[in-house]
Amino acid sequence: MTKLKIQDLDLSGKKILVRVDFNVPLKKDGSIADATRIQESLPTIEYILKAGGSAILMSHLGRPKGVDPKLSLKPCADTLSKLLGQPVLMAEGCIGEKTEELARHLSPGQVLLLENLRFHPAEEDPSIDPSFAQKLSSLGDAYVNDAFGTAHRSHASTATIAKFFPNRSAAGFLLQKEIQFLDTLVNGPKRPFYALIGGAKISTKMGVLKSLINKTDGIFIGGGMAFTFFKAQGINIGNSIHEDDQMSVALDLLKTCAAKKVPLWLPSDIVIADKFDNEANTKQISSDDGIPDGWQGMDIGPKTTAEWARKLQSAATVFWNGPLGVCEFSKFSTGTDQIAKALASTNATTVVGGGDSVAAINKLGLASKFSHVSTGGGASLEYIEYGHLPGIDALSEQALMR
Repeated sequence: MTKLKIQDLDLSGKKILVRVDFNVPLKKDGSIADATRIQESLPTIEYILKAGGSAILMSHLGRPKGVDPKLSLKPCADTLSKLLGQPVLMAEGCIGEKTEELARHLSPGQVLLLENLRFHPAEEDPSIDPSFAQKLSSLGDAYVNDAFGTAHRSHASTATIAKFFPNRSAAGFLLQKEIQFLDTLVNGPKRPFYALIGGAKISTKMGVLKSLINKTDGIFIGGGMAFTFFKAQGINIGNSIHEDDQMSVALDLLKTCAAKKVPLWLPSDIVIADKFDNEANTKQISSDDGIPDGWQGMDIGPKTTAEWARKLQSAATVFWNGPLGVCEFSKFSTGTDQIAKALASTNATTVVGGGDSVAAINKLGLASKFSHVSTGGGASLEYIEYGHLPGIDALSEQALMR
């Protein structure tokens, strides 16, 4: 990695602005459902404090339209306080006189969390108010990006802010770890290297799928996106989710894989249901037979699960993104769960990205069995596709420090 690292910065007595990813899932009562992203930020925060610095944390939460008290970061401050074993100060806003006052009086060893960045439209569109990033930058002496999950966004706190810290903008430990593992996929994975891609839409993943053809030894496609591929080949898909405007793209992808002799595996059998409900009537069918009208595909079938699990056992490297069935319903999470267990038992380097596939692994208690569980689904896909991200590009180069 050529970018400056937090280890390269002088932290003693300094106020360090840290972009973290506290975009955690919330329960209906507003409490935090899963604090994994907060826990992942601890190594960077604790390193700053032990080095004699203070940490000013910035994050977004959800997609608020203006100020929304339901999306306050206060629950994150409370959770972080318990994890650190010390108070975490909470700012009323992320800029403004009161926030500046809190930052100014911050002592070494203290932690301050700014309020939700997305309460300001200029966070997502810096051109609206170019002074927003400047005001954020004025709070600290150096900048650290540790939010891989938002590193693919050219936002005020992930990209624009870095220009205010020449030779003082660095990657935190989580960002470094993410890049280290994803670089192995981009620049020379151990072979055979397989990609397992699920989820609902191919339109959001076509770029990475095209890129993976040139990188992998085979691609497995499950989830809702498989039905666009089936329909493109003239196979009946009943009422299954699909994208008509992507069928020609799907056919082109199949032709490219065939021409380059890269296997692309679609489910050989499917669990179908007569309605989109956990209590629906179900049956298993062969994919070649097609799905009857009034029924819809909900999960990969047991034959597919066994075939894919066997093929994946021979892998040296696997990248997995996206669920293979409708995992919000327990009845249709079997395929995803069984493949997760199969991957957990391999000796391969296994890298997983994407909220639903990560959730499946966490639900099964298998996270420790995977080489790397990425905190950014979209960011991991874009890094594999392009080999770089705006939030990483914006950081200082190590060469400039010599």
